[in-house]
Amino acid sequence: MKWEHFEHTADIGIRGYGKTLEEAFENVAIALFEVMVDTSKVEKKTVKEVEAEGEDLQSLLYNFLEQLLIIHDIEGLVFRDFEVKIEKTNRSYKLKAKAYGEELDLEKHEPKEEVKAITYHEMEIKQLEDGTWIVQLVPDI
Repeated sequence: MKWEHFEHTADIGIRGYGKTLEEAFENVAIALFEVMVDTSKVEKKTVKEVEAEGEDLQSLLYNFLEQLLIIHDIEGLVFRDFEVKIEKTNRSYKLKAKAYGEELDLEKHEPKEEVKAITYHEMEIKQLEDGTWIVQLVPDI
């Protein structure tokens, strides 16, 4: 399993899994867009480069997903696939990503929920004993 939604009282939680931290970030981003549209119907017609920085992994995740949401809101793009690279510097983490998708088509992509904002609510980033990474949060719907 690469990602999933989990039950939450009034919202939808999103969770991404990966063999690496980068893969878990990629999969939680897919889960975010799956809240909004049917990502299986999104074609890889456009590539957007995204950069984010954070003093810790939580702020890095927040800033990464917020950048994606801003691109979605301003440019009307939806994404289905990501390539993420994370680098730890002396004082922070830096992320560079490529997001693959296309312009939102209301008929084709079957819109679901509107994600209003990224939050730190129930945000968790952890590595399990088997080495698998789990990244999760509950966005504001």
